[in-house]
Amino acid sequence: MECATCSAGLDHCHGTLVLHAEFSAECTEPGCADLGRARHLLIIDCQSLNGGCTCAETETRLLSA
Repeated sequence: MECATCSAGLDHCHGTLVLHAEFSAECTEPGCADLGRARHLLIIDCQSLNGGCTCAETETRLLSA
């Protein structure tokens, strides 16, 4: 079985794009250098990560202060 996007020769990434509260992003795919949303089929907010994210905790503390 092959990825349909790979078969079509379209530029994409198989990783998940993680969006952080401070507006940065990272990808779960090692070596992914283009963090554009259009290249990633899976996009999540960092608060959805198992165990959370330190930037989400920081944002919560700033909002409650």
